[in-house]
Amino acid sequence: MVVRVLRSPWRFVWAVLRGLVVAARAWRGWVKVVDYREAAEESGKLADKFENIRELTLFRWKISGSVLGAAVLAGIAVTVVYGAVALWGAGAVAAIALAITGRKKDGNPGRKPTLAGPRTLTWTIDSQVLVDAFRDAKLIGKDETLRLVERATRQGDGWAVTVDLPATRKAADVVKNRDALASALAVDELQLIVERVRGNGGHAGRVAMWVADKDPYAQPPLRTPLLDVARWDVWRAVPFGRDARDRKIALPLVWTSLLIGAIPRQGKTFAARLAASGLILDPHARLYVADFKAGKDWDAAARVAHRFLSGDEAEHVLALRDWLVELVGEVQRRYRRMRDLDDSVCPESKVTPGMSRDADLDMPVTALFIDEVQVALEDRTPISVQGKRLPVGEYIGELLTWLAKKAPAAGIILALATQRPDSKTIPSGLRAVLGSRFALRVMDWRDSNIVLGEQMNTRGFDSSRLLASHKGVGILRPDGETEAGADVLAMTVRTYFMPNDDWRTICERGRVLRESAGTLTGHSAGRDLPPLLDHASAAKVISASSGSTDELPEPLASVADYLADDLDGDGREFVPTDELRDALDVEPGQFAKDMGALGCRPTRQYIESEDGTRRVRGYVVADIRAAVERPRSGDIGPTGNAEGGLR
Repeated sequence: MVVRVLRSPWRFVWAVLRGLVVAARAWRGWVKVVDYREAAEESGKLADKFENIRELTLFRWKISGSVLGAAVLAGIAVTVVYGAVALWGAGAVAAIALAITGRKKDGNPGRKPTLAGPRTLTWTIDSQVLVDAFRDAKLIGKDETLRLVERATRQGDGWAVTVDLPATRKAADVVKNRDALASALAVDELQLIVERVRGNGGHAGRVAMWVADKDPYAQPPLRTPLLDVARWDVWRAVPFGRDARDRKIALPLVWTSLLIGAIPRQGKTFAARLAASGLILDPHARLYVADFKAGKDWDAAARVAHRFLSGDEAEHVLALRDWLVELVGEVQRRYRRMRDLDDSVCPESKVTPGMSRDADLDMPVTALFIDEVQVALEDRTPISVQGKRLPVGEYIGELLTWLAKKAPAAGIILALATQRPDSKTIPSGLRAVLGSRFALRVMDWRDSNIVLGEQMNTRGFDSSRLLASHKGVGILRPDGETEAGADVLAMTVRTYFMPNDDWRTICERGRVLRESAGTLTGHSAGRDLPPLLDHASAAKVISASSGSTDELPEPLASVADYLADDLDGDGREFVPTDELRDALDVEPGQFAKDMGALGCRPTRQYIESEDGTRRVRGYVVADIRAAVERPRSGDIGPTGNAEGGLR
């Protein structure tokens, strides 16, 4: 103890000296603009920034001299007024500050040198850094710049800014190359939101950006606000989650349908139950629930469901087939009834809020929720439909497709959830007519596109890029306006959290509401009557609505969609492979192999470009047009494989 007391003054002196050295080094680095110089060297722009660095260095020398002069004058004035005691006091304060700066803690080998850490969002203060980031990401040229439409402002836990690109530069390219821009700004791509500004206030070259201070999806999930309401109106959008800016996102359900896709254990069932909660808390809504997971996630819904099943056997798939046939008949009945109603009651051929609550009309908003729908769609149990033998899964796919087309306007909603979002499981004809899409984490961009729609990854929406730790986080493509705006194509959403206890609470509340309103029917009321079936009528309307055009295999379907204008006959005669590769985000070797199997062989032709005439590899549009039309004759490729030539 005595030794430590004797050594304390010397330790204090050494700490003051170390602090003095640290302060001197910091001042030297500041006055010589070391941080700016290093950033310019890293970006290879030291020569361009030399004049700026020199001017800033001279300016900081002037500041240093002014501060030193002011300190000397202040010291003289204080000495004259208060004497030497004031100087000793100021010196003691300065010594303590230096000692704290240069202190060496026990067990610490001393102050570590400051290494070059991650770049910071200095563009919120200096717009030139933002311009440099766009240049580094190859989004604008070296001699081009940006025009600030709206300066950087705080929005939630991040910064927002709107810029105009140079003429001929497109916002779509910025959205597509978001990863490169995120790298240039030194943030994770999940922290960066880039959108094209649409509508009256936007144009093809206007970009809105928002950058989060930290991962916006790493926060603990919030409980669903439906726990705090006594009842809900199904005609209102259902609270679904929060976006990156912490805005409330609600999911419209009426007059549309919903597809939820994800790999296992990412929150798919939780998301489906969130959508169902709004219907459960409306006593006038009717619920069909088919749980092919055969677990207990949906068991509480049996207390309110008009029809309910849980299992994955063939008998359960056949029961779903009967439900769908019943719903086809119900849709036809509703359209016939609406045709006879007065225009004041039914102004269009759509169910209205008043009609859905009229017990005499018997047209309540009805929702069919199918969890693990791939179980039903892949079932190969043979059945007979109009004298033809076909797998029950194929027939269920046709029934679902018909309902997704016709049922929403009649007040019947489809909500399908699957852990197998691939082209073989969910038929393209069915996917094309499902209005709202929600993709949680999937394996690759192809699966993401199957859920969200073709080429959505090229628009900046790819759920395969979500982190494994982001449970309950997905990309929502709503069929209707949300709090994010009517012009927003899609958004990443962190869904609300609703564990089983909360789910049971909501289902019990929904049962009480139905008992009070007298709307408890079917399975929940103990009257699980057989479905009203008219198989012949259902098969007839399904057959009439099914086109004769075969589905195009990938990647031909994506190519045909991208070249829609050129395939009409008035467009280009040749398209470069690089253009298709960039637009569709495909692997070149596999793309060439797949296109060759479909009868499209690459060739080389001369094209005009900014660099003059050059010879490039690509495809003749006439060959692609012929491949698109070939399914009508039953031959899709040179091998005659009518299934698409891809295995």
